[in-house]
Amino acid sequence: MLDLDLDLLAAETYSAVYSDVCDRLGLRHQSMAPGIVPTNSKRVLVGWARTARSAPVDGLPERPYAQEIEFVDSLRGGDVAVVATGDSNAACWGELFSTAAIGRGARGVVTDGLVRDGAKLAHLDFPVHAQGSHPTDCLGRISIIETARPVEIGELTVSDGDLVVADVDGVVVVPRARAEEVAALALEKARTENSARDLLLRGGYLRDVWAQYGVL
Repeated sequence: MLDLDLDLLAAETYSAVYSDVCDRLGLRHQSMAPGIVPTNSKRVLVGWARTARSAPVDGLPERPYAQEIEFVDSLRGGDVAVVATGDSNAACWGELFSTAAIGRGARGVVTDGLVRDGAKLAHLDFPVHAQGSHPTDCLGRISIIETARPVEIGELTVSDGDLVVADVDGVVVVPRARAEEVAALALEKARTENSARDLLLRGGYLRDVWAQYGVL
């Protein structure tokens, strides 16, 4: 993986600055569609996409959860599980998957699907971003059919190894080839915004902030 300090980025940056930097660099469609929200944590999630795609299945498989087990067991330190499910009423993620992912060193999960075990997820230090929650299990309803391949979430393509930033505002995905550049600029912008905030709190005008720092 690229040599980025993910903990530092999670502490000092947030999705909006990545979106702004991507806009500045001509990458104007890097935010996931609204609706994928944090279910158990308000802290910023930053990590490397580990992709999986699920699809509907008809009936119970011979080996229950085989693909899901393989995917979760494949997670590495710094990974964010990105699970594309499309339109499904079954939960693709829950507390035991999260617990196993923590043990593998993963940093969180982002899915356009549903999750369950919300009360237990609330006690885990593992950010989960999803469309919502539902008690119904995925077994015999949807199953992972491929991993480590580009997945479509809404109109955004996420590739294995892309940089994922998720927080209360939403999810931004930075192409891996631009990750170092974007992360450095995002960190710079976040620190500049901190200076601008201090000026405003001292009674400065927005026009002065814009003129001095070029941020709003």
